[in-house]
Amino acid sequence: MPWQPITDPTLTTLLDEVHFNSRGLISAIAQDENGEVLMLAWMNREALAETLATGRVCYYSRSRNTLWRKGESSGQEQHLLAAALDCDADCLLLTVQQKGVACHTGRRSCFYQSLTPAGCVELTSPAIAPEELYSTKKSS
Repeated sequence: MPWQPITDPTLTTLLDEVHFNSRGLISAIAQDENGEVLMLAWMNREALAETLATGRVCYYSRSRNTLWRKGESSGQEQHLLAAALDCDADCLLLTVQQKGVACHTGRRSCFYQSLTPAGCVELTSPAIAPEELYSTKKSS
């Protein structure tokens, strides 16, 4: 079912329930509608507010210190289906509809490496070359 946008005053009330860390961030795990974990990223209050209000997933880039709308440079968008807050209110679980791949390496999931007694083993190959992913900005 498509995301139903949340508006004020409910949005403000929900955001006030979230325990952001000392940097004003909360970890957000994204999984697809089948439960496959796709990635982990960070959100600040503004990113979470935008996500809940629009249904288009928006994160906070710690390296660039700016909002990062998933897919804005690759076309690999995420659309929110459901959002849950953990028992401590300091971690989000987002169920998303993933357009294309979620990982910047061109894989469906960022969790493609298995830690084994023999070392790190790649479980999947890229579905698309990273150079192709970011060669030009894709349109929706």
